Amino acid sequence: MARRAVAPIVTAILVTGSSLAYGPPSVAATEAYTNPILTWDRIAETAIFDVAGHAPQIQSRGASMVHGAIYDAVNAIAGTPYQPYLVAPPATGSESTDAAVATAAFRVLDSLFPAQHASLQTRYDESLAAIPNGTAKTRGIDIGTRTASAMITFRQNDGAFGPQTFPVGTQPGQWRPTPPGFGNDGAWVGHMKPFLVPSATMFRTAGPPALTSSQYARDYNEVKKLGRVTGSTRTADQTEAAIWWHDRRLPAWEIKRQLATNQRLSVLRTARMFAMVNLTEADADIACYNEKAAWGRWRPITAIQLGDTDGNSATVPDPTWTPLLVTPPHPDYTSGHTCHTAATMSTLAYFFGRDTIPFSAYSSDSGTRRHFGSFSAALAEVIEARIWGGIHTRSADEQGARIGLKTMAYMKDRYFRPTAG
Repeated sequence: MARRAVAPIVTAILVTGSSLAYGPPSVAATEAYTNPILTWDRIAETAIFDVAGHAPQIQSRGASMVHGAIYDAVNAIAGTPYQPYLVAPPATGSESTDAAVATAAFRVLDSLFPAQHASLQTRYDESLAAIPNGTAKTRGIDIGTRTASAMITFRQNDGAFGPQTFPVGTQPGQWRPTPPGFGNDGAWVGHMKPFLVPSATMFRTAGPPALTSSQYARDYNEVKKLGRVTGSTRTADQTEAAIWWHDRRLPAWEIKRQLATNQRLSVLRTARMFAMVNLTEADADIACYNEKAAWGRWRPITAIQLGDTDGNSATVPDPTWTPLLVTPPHPDYTSGHTCHTAATMSTLAYFFGRDTIPFSAYSSDSGTRRHFGSFSAALAEVIEARIWGGIHTRSADEQGARIGLKTMAYMKDRYFRPTAG
């Protein structure tokens, strides 16, 4: 069902934009593949997730700041073949790209995580030590410093980590905190300044289905049947998928690095791909969380346990119903993971100019590696996986995916485009 709903939109994006997807040629297949962007993406992942412990909906802000600054630095040294994101410092092309990448990433991360300064400084010093001293290195450092400074200034007072909370309701359909933690977290994401789109409300949906509607009953009974922790009709593979996609270390970290390596992207194309994907993910997350606050729809665990209060004769309550996964501390509609994954997969499909590129990623939560033959296959699976996990309804998943796809469509027509030809 999700494949039929989402795949045509992905196909449309590919048809309308694939001719712009390709940049300068990749490195030759026989050339030793080294890419400083992948090194600093791993460092960023460690700082953002492993040390700071940022939740999935927050990880994209830091990653976007890092890769936006890296992109502007690399693009400038390459002669600005693509539109800058924020700035294009003057460059001759003789500057050290490695020094620029390391400096841009380090200075952004250092501004975000001052408590990690010592470890970040060590990694930065190691990167610079591998680069021969001279004018190229000095000028590369200068360009990286400039693009990082532009990004840091741009994101000052952007609403990150604000005081907002999700409204807690008591009426049927209204969200309220769920066990075991009964948390209320992440509302500020929906109030943060976007990176690309003009407003977090730009992709406002018509809202979740009415409680008395047949669509609501279908959503309710589907997640009730498939998503319960015990007695579910889901398969072992579906259970694995639900757990795999629920990993707080988002699989997109590994997927992007794997694709850059396997497709042997040049440093410039890597910088562009990472910036496009991360910034689109961030804005999809922002739009999604704004949507959550706007509609405040209860989670399946609440809906099913209180099914006798919704006024729908087709929803039979189960006061003991518990989902396979721990329910996240924010409303059901729309699904943050499908917003994010749709942005990821559609941007990658646009960048590479095709859908059918195989990739995989490992989850320590499930202890397994899942393989996908296409970007649309991954998106289709996450829509189902949130239902299999018992934490989202299909309407929340599919509308979330549409937000991610619309965010990508907005990005591709306005950002990171070739400056000539």
